[in-house]
Amino acid sequence: MTASNKVGEPIREIAAEIGVEIDEAGTSVIDHMNYDVTDEGDHDLIVADDFTKTKVIVGDSPAPVLFKGVGMAADSDNPLVIDILKASQTAYSHSPDQDILEYPLAIGSSLLLVAGMQARNNARVVVLGSHDMISDAFYNAKTQTVMGDAKEAGNRAFASAVTDWALKRNGDLRFGAVKHNKVGEEPSDVAYRITDDAEYSITIEEMQSGKWVPFQAKDVQMEFVRIDPFVRAFLVPDAAGVFKATFKVPDVYGVFQFKVNYDRTGYTHLYSTTQVSVRPFRHTEYERFIPSAYPYYASAFSMMGGLIVFSFIFLYHQDKPKTE
Repeated sequence: MTASNKVGEPIREIAAEIGVEIDEAGTSVIDHMNYDVTDEGDHDLIVADDFTKTKVIVGDSPAPVLFKGVGMAADSDNPLVIDILKASQTAYSHSPDQDILEYPLAIGSSLLLVAGMQARNNARVVVLGSHDMISDAFYNAKTQTVMGDAKEAGNRAFASAVTDWALKRNGDLRFGAVKHNKVGEEPSDVAYRITDDAEYSITIEEMQSGKWVPFQAKDVQMEFVRIDPFVRAFLVPDAAGVFKATFKVPDVYGVFQFKVNYDRTGYTHLYSTTQVSVRPFRHTEYERFIPSAYPYYASAFSMMGGLIVFSFIFLYHQDKPKTE
């Protein structure tokens, strides 16, 4: 969805529904320090380069882009809004032809040029504050600030990356085979025993440029949960996108879940849960002598020895007869 300084109320209302407030019609983003040399005097043709750090949305190294349009602000109560492109610290939103008598909608880095939102059902929306930003003229233009060198504008690559993200051609995750088993055994549904060594694996794929490829990340975690997590471990991926972790089943029995809950900015929410049972030792599975019980063994045998000695003394001891 795009807007301009001639934005109408329907567009503003739709944007407000997703947590983005667009400034009133007639206002523009103005920056007296970072405007392009081709600006006509209002300093509303600006060069912006404060992109989000999420590479899956804007690409690896986005070049500065030209922007001429209306400013926006994110709803602080909506944590789903993503600041895709922010204005510089010296920018503000106001009408170029009017004196500033009231505080603007936003200033500095709180002023958004491009905003995104990913809903809890993974639906995505992108709002651009400029029609010109995705025009052929800006695609083929060069950017040059007053104190900078001329560079190719990054509008074309930026618009392509943001569009691919909004259409889920990038940043869409899905999981495939989920396996778990005792270490050294084949996957099965047999209940685990306390203190067993268990292995868990899950296959995760990522959509890149419209194709599914193995996902690579070092921050995917697995939790072994019974109401609260008893085990939390990082999953190690291989080249095929299979994430694995090995851990020791806790010394607590009950109904547990293998849970993967991966939620990162720019990626769709990935959630997987598998229920398993953990049982205690059977009476035939305990060790014959438990080292921690040695003190109790010693006390039992000492009691038996004491009883034998006492019985011997009681049965065979005879007091000497008294003589007058």
